[in-house]
Amino acid sequence: MRLPAALGALLLTVTIAGQPAFSANAPAPAGVPNQGALLAHRALYTLTLDSTKGGDVIAAHGTMGYEVTDVCDGWAVRQRLRMTITNTDGQEIEMASDYATWEAKDGLRFRYHMRQTTDTAVTSQTDGEAVLQKIGGPGEAHYTTPRNSTSALPAGTVFPMMHTASIIAAAREKKHFVTLPLFDGTDENGVEDSFIVVLDWKSPQQNKWPTLSPLPSTRVHIAFFDHQPAAMLPTYEVGMRYWENGVADDMQMDFGDFVMSAKMKEFTPQPRRC
Repeated sequence: MRLPAALGALLLTVTIAGQPAFSANAPAPAGVPNQGALLAHRALYTLTLDSTKGGDVIAAHGTMGYEVTDVCDGWAVRQRLRMTITNTDGQEIEMASDYATWEAKDGLRFRYHMRQTTDTAVTSQTDGEAVLQKIGGPGEAHYTTPRNSTSALPAGTVFPMMHTASIIAAAREKKHFVTLPLFDGTDENGVEDSFIVVLDWKSPQQNKWPTLSPLPSTRVHIAFFDHQPAAMLPTYEVGMRYWENGVADDMQMDFGDFVMSAKMKEFTPQPRRC
């Protein structure tokens, strides 16, 4: 099971250290998408089976909790995804993914923890930290789990919150196609390539969330590929609606054999924690 790359995950308390890189409300340095408009918030999504592709999955449901905390010098992100999948034999399989990150607001430092389980057995875990020499890279990621190793990050690499800010900036500028190397710590093989199709840039529309109704939004489709010249097919795809402040809803998460729909049923803005 592959996590949505722009959505981080949970069950680990992230310890924050270091001096502020720059304020969330200050102008970003030259060449850095301004993250000042991104909103700290908590959201809960209901997951339902959208479609299958002839595999073993005949039913699926679940929940996804997502929390972004503004901790002054960075963003702490926690996500917990839980799904129950029913196969053609009628067997129910419990799948869970817990993911937690901290990302500096200058986009240069990143810490991550990810743990995935199937019926309580751990199937994948990554821990470590990554740094970029400058915006636009290059850099490196150092893993402590599943093994002590270092992976080079190519020029252009971004971390998840900067990835989100870059997509929103592209949509605002009416760009239709964006390609970004992404490192989110969920894959022990290092960076992956993301190809983003920006479908529109909509004017504010009334909805049930008062904080979001005054904001423009965009629909995007993101495909993720192994960072290899021969990689032709995506490893994971997701479509979603992004509001200008980085809140996401109406997601379709393509896991290969089946597609899950995610709808936001709870949403609460969060204060800065300085």
